Amino acid sequence: MRRNLLVLIIGLLLGAVGTVYFLGAWRSHTLPGVPLRPPDQSNDTSSTVAVTIDEKFFDSLLGTIFQQLGPPQLKLSQNFGQRPMQPIAFQNSCNSVLALNAEGDNVKTGVRFTGGKITAPLAFTGSYAILTSCIQFKGTAKTTVDLSFDQEKQTVFGKLSIDELVLDNVPTLVSGLVTAFVRKTIDERLNPFPVLRVSQLALSLPIQASGGSLKARVKDVRAEVQEGSLKLYLTYEFTAERETQGEGRGTKAFPTAGYRIPSAFNLIHTWL
Repeated sequence: MRRNLLVLIIGLLLGAVGTVYFLGAWRSHTLPGVPLRPPDQSNDTSSTVAVTIDEKFFDSLLGTIFQQLGPPQLKLSQNFGQRPMQPIAFQNSCNSVLALNAEGDNVKTGVRFTGGKITAPLAFTGSYAILTSCIQFKGTAKTTVDLSFDQEKQTVFGKLSIDELVLDNVPTLVSGLVTAFVRKTIDERLNPFPVLRVSQLALSLPIQASGGSLKARVKDVRAEVQEGSLKLYLTYEFTAERETQGEGRGTKAFPTAGYRIPSAFNLIHTWL
């Protein structure tokens, strides 16, 4: 009992020291733009459309990726590779790659909308080179997804945050280091990722009878997580551009009242 406890304590200490040495101090990536808020029911919704994404869409998308393209692979962060602790021949035999799998240990990789949150369970395998050893590992992770909207880039972004990570068949002495490797790799290689490029939903309509054109650009995005689906509310800002003969074109604000676009806009954009 005492021996097992001593090994656990040594493993934690080595994991902490090794994490700082191999990975260095690192900060999680931040989301660009502003976090998405719930829809404001008190405001006028005449210039707002809804984009709905459900779990079945992601199940189909991820299934196609795993079956036809193979498991996505995430390379080890560069600052680990800058610390040459192994012979070249050994480095080539242990590739230090994290592979996302379709499922593992009764966990299926996917996206879930439940309880007012977006969650993304992950199953993975990989290898990790430590000194003269190559650690083969597998595990699962429970993650949550936060969303933001960058108006300048006209894109809704997402960020994965790992809430719980479980490794199988990893020696206690190096489990802390491997855990840090997995967390850092997922954060660096995946975050932030585009969820919806609303620039593709911009409008530009010629109004010949009025001698000009109508344009619409997304100015705000709200989110509502429902059971089994995510609903994004896109609020547009309208402008009109009138072509005046002999004076070129002039731009002025276009009133949104009386111009209503459909409240259900069934367009889905992937985040992978």
